[in-house]
Amino acid sequence: VGDELDGWWVLRRALAVMKASGGEGGGDPEMQQETAPVPALSKKTKQPKECFLIQPKETKEDATKTRKRRKKKITDVLAKSEPKPGTPEDLQKLMKDYYSSNRSVIELEELNLPDSCFLKANDLTHSLSSYLKEICPKWVKLRKNHNEKKSVLMLIICSSAVRALELIRSMTAFRGDSKVMKLFAKHIKVQEQVKLLEKRVVHLGVGTPGRIKELVKQGGLNLNPLKFLVFDWNWRDQKLRRMMDIPEIRKEVFELLEMGVLSLCKSESLKLGLF
Repeated sequence: VGDELDGWWVLRRALAVMKASGGEGGGDPEMQQETAPVPALSKKTKQPKECFLIQPKETKEDATKTRKRRKKKITDVLAKSEPKPGTPEDLQKLMKDYYSSNRSVIELEELNLPDSCFLKANDLTHSLSSYLKEICPKWVKLRKNHNEKKSVLMLIICSSAVRALELIRSMTAFRGDSKVMKLFAKHIKVQEQVKLLEKRVVHLGVGTPGRIKELVKQGGLNLNPLKFLVFDWNWRDQKLRRMMDIPEIRKEVFELLEMGVLSLCKSESLKLGLF
């Protein structure tokens, strides 16, 4: 009996030791070492981190400053660029570009003007008076023979009423006793201009293409006696735009040309000048 108690006691103790060391299931100690869990990384171990560059958001003020800088830069480039005098080829090219979307190839060819209808272009060395004297040396004799109402001998087309007034003031040396009429819309109604053209003989007309076109449309201005048509081609406004750079002006100019000007040029009774 004593031996059995001793054996039972040894067995019980062994089970207690196994339970304390490996759990109730027991098993091979070597297997327990192989399947032992990997110890967790220490809190002090530094993990690699990804770096992201956060760009600052563009505020409205920054965007406004950027736009202002861009506009100023474009203006500076235009201001520094050397001015080039206009040529007859420039006018021909603009006409083709304008009508290319709605005209056939044959119709575009019909728009070509003969070189003989173009006067010598301004080389940027002339004042308006000196340029007009060069292209029309017999002006005095020509205006004396003109006695037809509702018409003019020379038309000068520009981009605005303010510019038209400047041109009238700058041509004093050329016009002499010629009768000059303002042909623009600012503060002057179309009917008033029609009545003035009906009452007296006018030699020179200076104005905008829109108002001149309207006078022709209403029968107040007859283009047949017209001998010279001069475009204020090279002058630039505060935005450095020439008259043909402004879409509205360009459209009105070409519409005016189609109201009899092109046919007069082809018949060589009308000459075109680019000032």
